[in-house]
Amino acid sequence: MEGNDNRSSSTDSDVVPPPPIKLESFQSVSNYGRALLETPFRLADRVTGRSMDEVELVEVKKRSQHEMKKTLTWWDLIWFGMGSVIGSGIFVLTGLEVKKDVGPGVVLSYVISGISAMLSVFCYTEFAVEIPVAGGSFAYLRVELGDFVAYIASGNILLEYVIGGAAVARSWTSYFATLCNQDSDKFLIQAHGLAKDYNQLDPIAVVVLAIVGIFAVFSTKGSSRFNYIASIVHVVVLLFIIVAGLTKAEARNYSDFLPYGPRGIFQAAAVLFFAYVGFDAVSTMAEETKNPGRDIPIGLIGSMTFTTLLYCMLSITLCLMQKYTDVDEKAAFSVAFEKVGMSWAKYIVAFGALKGMTSVLLVGAVGQARYLTHIARTHLLPSWLAKVNERTGTPINATVVMLVATAVVAFFTSLDVLANLLSISTLFLFSLVALALLVRRYCARGVAPRSNVVKFVGCVVLILGSSVASAVYWANTTKWVGYTIMVPLWFVGTVGIWLLVPIAKKPKVWGVPLVPFLPSASIGINIFLLGSLDKASFRRFGVWTAVLLVYYLLVGLHATYDMARVQKKERLETKTESKLDEENGVPSVTGSGTKNENHI
Repeated sequence: MEGNDNRSSSTDSDVVPPPPIKLESFQSVSNYGRALLETPFRLADRVTGRSMDEVELVEVKKRSQHEMKKTLTWWDLIWFGMGSVIGSGIFVLTGLEVKKDVGPGVVLSYVISGISAMLSVFCYTEFAVEIPVAGGSFAYLRVELGDFVAYIASGNILLEYVIGGAAVARSWTSYFATLCNQDSDKFLIQAHGLAKDYNQLDPIAVVVLAIVGIFAVFSTKGSSRFNYIASIVHVVVLLFIIVAGLTKAEARNYSDFLPYGPRGIFQAAAVLFFAYVGFDAVSTMAEETKNPGRDIPIGLIGSMTFTTLLYCMLSITLCLMQKYTDVDEKAAFSVAFEKVGMSWAKYIVAFGALKGMTSVLLVGAVGQARYLTHIARTHLLPSWLAKVNERTGTPINATVVMLVATAVVAFFTSLDVLANLLSISTLFLFSLVALALLVRRYCARGVAPRSNVVKFVGCVVLILGSSVASAVYWANTTKWVGYTIMVPLWFVGTVGIWLLVPIAKKPKVWGVPLVPFLPSASIGINIFLLGSLDKASFRRFGVWTAVLLVYYLLVGLHATYDMARVQKKERLETKTESKLDEENGVPSVTGSGTKNENHI
């Protein structure tokens, strides 16, 4: 396994790039054998090793050989944010959750998951402004929590990206069938020789993903223009759904507001949280944003606010139009209009749904590829995935790989199975990002004294312990008395940080307000929602995490360990050259681009 690390400037096409870096552990069988024998030592090294802002912003970016083009503004990000979010949840999962878990109370589920998502948006925004790179949460966690945590979290979110894209692509087919005045499963091909839930093949989903991939590969700005035009049309259609749907509202459909009880609200909220995960893809576009300090906060927070309001209005409209037991699981809004005698409107709804889901797939393809690109830049994955095409300024290899994986899953797997796999990785990741923000503010390296770190760790243990206990308690009992202990413990941990631990590092441009309360609340809500997911989701999460761990121990660990040694050697050589230049009276021109990861 070799890295294709380009240390030359990517903006100068005349500079011949240096030869690829050879990772020592993979140069021969004997080298690899020695590396495996050193696994415990290397694991301890990489678990405690953390990157730095400068490394992610300079050294890691160079490994793509060419720069991504800075073409995006806050306007682009707002529409990317809305395009990535609106469509995935409201059209794919709302009908499913209304019928099976929550009933008309789905609006409360959207409020809860929207609040949780907004808290996470604030945490993401500070990181995206401070570290505007394509890696998004992977880069943020690598800087604050280390390589190992970042890899496990990012590996899980990549799986969720693939599953989420597949779910949207299959739902696209269902709405397309409705637009063609056919049953929602009309265009699926029955393969009797395959297992149940995997025997309804969806070739249309594959074609749609291929078309989306063409846009994503050739131009980020072009994708942005297509996206915001499609999103504007989509918003107009959504407003039509709300206005036209409310003209057919029946108050009696709201008479049984919580048919499944209060627990259904949180069970649905945990699944519907997937409807908000698009903003994570938007944060990966920070590297291509012209003015991150201004554009990212406006783009992320603005799009999330508008999206949450639309979700709530649309869910209210659906449940007023039709009794929750009659809601169609696959094409809820189109069928609802047909049932109330507005058959003509179902075509407008289906068209709007297709527009929305197309935007979701497009923004997802753009964001996911950038996420994969930055992971490959660190050599946790093959370095050819990190390459950015010189002409298009886009990561073509990473884009194609992600879309092929999504297409394979979408072709075989039913929507029911995909829905059960959603949200768990996202909730886990968002909890870690909020924790990383607390670490960044209160445990800055070289600034926070040991006594403050000890106090901070004690308070974080209280926050995490009470949050996990609340989630477990919720999953196993319907009683409420336990929360009178766990919620105060969470509060004591949060107030403890606020009163006992001074802030060690303030944001340079834009910062999350109400720290530590806001990120602590994000941790608490996200972990609590995890307790509402079914056991099968945790089993799948555990199995995939085990697969990731095996790959890390056999490949990723040794690649990143070798890269850390290479970087340390280069740093020492640079210091030696600078010292010799000073002694000889030659001005130093090496710069500071060789700053290395901490604890190497």
